[in-house]
Amino acid sequence: MRFLPFLFLVLLQPLSVHAHEVYVLPREVIEEAVRTPAFSLIDVALTNLSPFLLWTGIAIGIVVLIFFISISRTIEGIFDPFLKKISLYAPTISRITVGLSFIAASYHHAVFGPELPLHDTFGGAASLITGALLVIGIMITIGWYTRIAAALALIIFFAEVFKNGWYMLTYANYMGELLLLIILGAHHIGIHHRGHDLTAHRLIRVWKARLAPYAFPILRVLFGVSLLYASLYAKVFHNQLVLEVTKAYPDIVAFFGFEPHFLILGAAILEIVIGLFFILGIEIRFTSLFVLFWLSLSLWYFGEAVWPHIILIGIPVAFIFYGYDKYSLEGYFYKRNGREPVL
Repeated sequence: MRFLPFLFLVLLQPLSVHAHEVYVLPREVIEEAVRTPAFSLIDVALTNLSPFLLWTGIAIGIVVLIFFISISRTIEGIFDPFLKKISLYAPTISRITVGLSFIAASYHHAVFGPELPLHDTFGGAASLITGALLVIGIMITIGWYTRIAAALALIIFFAEVFKNGWYMLTYANYMGELLLLIILGAHHIGIHHRGHDLTAHRLIRVWKARLAPYAFPILRVLFGVSLLYASLYAKVFHNQLVLEVTKAYPDIVAFFGFEPHFLILGAAILEIVIGLFFILGIEIRFTSLFVLFWLSLSLWYFGEAVWPHIILIGIPVAFIFYGYDKYSLEGYFYKRNGREPVL
């Protein structure tokens, strides 16, 4: 908690670059790349069949190895008591994550991402929405009337859906976070914490008791959907965007030693698998650590804006703390007797 004021100041530093790696390109290059037909990833795989099969085998081997390590009774016996204790703080991490995201969005006069400036959607009411985002962010961060604040934020989200359509699947993770907050409320370490729920209206207590088991599954699936859609959009449907990035940053190609099209194929498959792993609930902690590692490298190398990535950082951290719900594949088959897969 003492770290939060420092983090808050860092997030509000003025940044001129955009949220995703494709936005480091000039706007005219982005528009031209979107208009250019995508190249076939299947053709790339067939052209590079030997390295494709080699790296596919390596990736499958790593996944299988992590799986058997995770369900080892010895490893579970060592780590599960600690993991069970920290799971209590996962809702708080989720709440603070989305709260800081809205505070930063208010500062930058955009919501969810810098490509969605408030004046584009709300016109003359943009100043009012800017203030509303600040208030909503503060309320959520400190845990004060969290459900009301999350419901208001959800209205803003659907306004953006009405304006931008399917593109908002990129930010389905926000909807997952807001639905989680509407279900759980402040939950823990907030002004309206668990003790407040005891005096809350009976309808709210019944609501929370019945829906609480679904809160993190909803967040997990919608987070996976956002990752999956973002990958399909930039690396499959409009993969000329990422090809332009490799031209603008040739050091990336030199570092990995792959031909650019093959590098994009690998990145597309990797991100699609990550999205599916979250949706299905496979190796949740390992996948979260993997996302945090590559996201950190991306932020460092491209110098991307930090504030749109707050939620992409906070959600994996929350899942590292929370672990497996009973609706995840590994949770359904391997979470029992107070134990669950470690990674």
